[in-house]
Amino acid sequence: MYVNSLCGSGWLQKASFLGNRSQDAGASFHQVGVCRVARHANCRASSPLRRFLAMHTRVPRNENFSKLQGGYLFPQIAQRRREYLEKHPDAALISLGIGDTTQPIPPHICAGLTQGAKKLATKEGYSGYGDGEGLYALRKSIASRLYGDRIRPEEVFVSDGAKCDIARLQMVFGSEVTVAVQDPSYPVYVDTAVMTGQTGRINADTRQYAGIVYMRCDAANDFFPDLSKTPRTDLIFFCSPNNPTGAAATREQLAELVAFARHNGSIIVYDAAYAPFIRDPAVPRSILEIDGALECAIEVNSFSKYAGFTGVRLGWTVVPSALRFADGTPVAKDFGRVMNTAFNGASNIAQQGGMACLDDEGLAEIEQLISYYLENTRILREGMESLGFSVYGGRNAPYIWVRFPGRSSWDVFTEFLEKCQVVTVPGAGFGPAGVEYVRLSAFAPREACQEAVRRIQTAFGGRPADPIAASSFQ
Repeated sequence: MYVNSLCGSGWLQKASFLGNRSQDAGASFHQVGVCRVARHANCRASSPLRRFLAMHTRVPRNENFSKLQGGYLFPQIAQRRREYLEKHPDAALISLGIGDTTQPIPPHICAGLTQGAKKLATKEGYSGYGDGEGLYALRKSIASRLYGDRIRPEEVFVSDGAKCDIARLQMVFGSEVTVAVQDPSYPVYVDTAVMTGQTGRINADTRQYAGIVYMRCDAANDFFPDLSKTPRTDLIFFCSPNNPTGAAATREQLAELVAFARHNGSIIVYDAAYAPFIRDPAVPRSILEIDGALECAIEVNSFSKYAGFTGVRLGWTVVPSALRFADGTPVAKDFGRVMNTAFNGASNIAQQGGMACLDDEGLAEIEQLISYYLENTRILREGMESLGFSVYGGRNAPYIWVRFPGRSSWDVFTEFLEKCQVVTVPGAGFGPAGVEYVRLSAFAPREACQEAVRRIQTAFGGRPADPIAASSFQ
């Protein structure tokens, strides 16, 4: 009924009529109707009309999201990469950026996935909804093969990945807890704390959020925080081997962290996603190896880096039964409630793949896959060291952490992109302590790592070498 007047000379009168009724519940309904009719009529709306047709609900935004700064780090990198390719469409970029695996899932493990899918096509093998905490056989296998039966299967919660579980844990802890994170650290710890309402706003000068304790981890303290100067918080997020620095905490350092948490009555949320890269016997693969950790630590982990499951999505979280809130409630009880309310269980197919990961043949394939990436780290690490850069990590982890004193990491990111056509990750995206660093990931194909080193040496050290054909690493 409004199309002619809206699209013709009389639309302002009708708009005014609706605007006068904007306080009525019915006004919103009529405005929606006008929008639909106008679109259906394909009327050529003027700018004033488009502004009129724009509609807002009366639902307030979660104010915590307004505290977040910019976009999530990796989409920002992807955007800059796209912009570069738009200007240089023939560029043969090499990505040493996002920590996504590139090698195929090994044959035996992949067979577990395919057999899991085939079962669903049979009457005998079909399965619908599973246990919200995960397939019991898989929970039992994780407890036995990865933790040496130090934990019980009932303490293992199978999920779609460690990153998702970190967000679910924040749902358990709520907005009133205090938080400490390593600086630099994986952005998810800070961003989920902000979204949950655990923080104030960011300080424009320090680039730190009020309400978060930033535990500086740099070369000066061997990438382990000075706990004697760290105030008490309810939660301590800790990642080892660390993303992004590549530092792996020793047994003595983890014992110190556990003692600190127990003294303060804190809970450690320990991210062990890169545990399979540990080859040094002095470095524990799990914080739960440390005496006393079962009373103060939660461990999150994932098959993403173990077996190339970044797209398959399968992980787990260990919540020990001895871990309790101040009122005596088991933390596992509340986490189990979240898992069964906000999650519906990991894919049946993915869990069959997880079972294949943990038998003898699957574990052997994982060791071979990890060896491939560790050789990549050696190539990158030695290549950067040959240029005289200060290089960290890359021994028990797939990341190389390179320092450029006095320089902005985003500027270094741009220089690597423009001079070498190599994509890195600016350390500033991981926190204020990363501002002079860039991260290199060893998850690229071997030929890409070799060619990236050649390009960087040529650009920064004047050491030309024969290039590797672009088709070898794209």
